[in-house]
Amino acid sequence: MKFNNLIPELSITNIDDSLKFYIDILGFKKEYERKKNKFVFLSFQNSQIMLEEINNNWFVGNLEKPFGRGINFQIETDNLELINTNLKKHNYPLFREIKENTYKVNEESITQRELLVQDPDGYLLRFFQETK
Repeated sequence: MKFNNLIPELSITNIDDSLKFYIDILGFKKEYERKKNKFVFLSFQNSQIMLEEINNNWFVGNLEKPFGRGINFQIETDNLELINTNLKKHNYPLFREIKENTYKVNEESITQRELLVQDPDGYLLRFFQETK
């Protein structure tokens, strides 16, 4: 297994709720876990993320929902419609419906379709698929 150079590790309130969301609804894959520590390493296509139930190992201040204020995690997917369908099938609320956005990158314009959803603890996930 190759590890990405940057892998966020999110403090979460309930490992079981988060696993249902990330694996059962979004389609992430469990790469490995440490059950005793309530820790799991997940992958999704070319993205990786770690989840660990709050244990005060990384305590830097009080956690208050929604977690992750001021950050969103952009995650590329090859099937935005499938994620949208799965979220709706599970009656999981979207933060923002699918929307097409164009971003200027130097002299190039990149257009992508995006949807935003908050995980059970409020972390904001921005799934995107580039349009051709």
